[in-house]
Amino acid sequence: MTPPDYIDGARVLAWAWSDLPFGHVTDENGANAIAIHGLALCRYAGDARVYRFSCDAHWQCRQDQVHDTLDSARDGLPAQYRARPARWQAR
Repeated sequence: MTPPDYIDGARVLAWAWSDLPFGHVTDENGANAIAIHGLALCRYAGDARVYRFSCDAHWQCRQDQVHDTLDSARDGLPAQYRARPARWQAR
């Protein structure tokens, strides 16, 4: 599934999608597992940093991590998101 052009106000630079989850995160209470189907590398206007957004099946950001470069955001996937290989697509 193709992501929107912007997620949480940040422009999508690259993305990966899997019908089967890349992994899971817990909700804000630390209780329920949320499946991560979308990964998006994004940048806010005026900010040189790259944010890797971990998204649910509706491209809602459930977790993020900031990186200095696009390469480090793409290549530094934590183990929790390696259940499926991420095939990155440029925007």
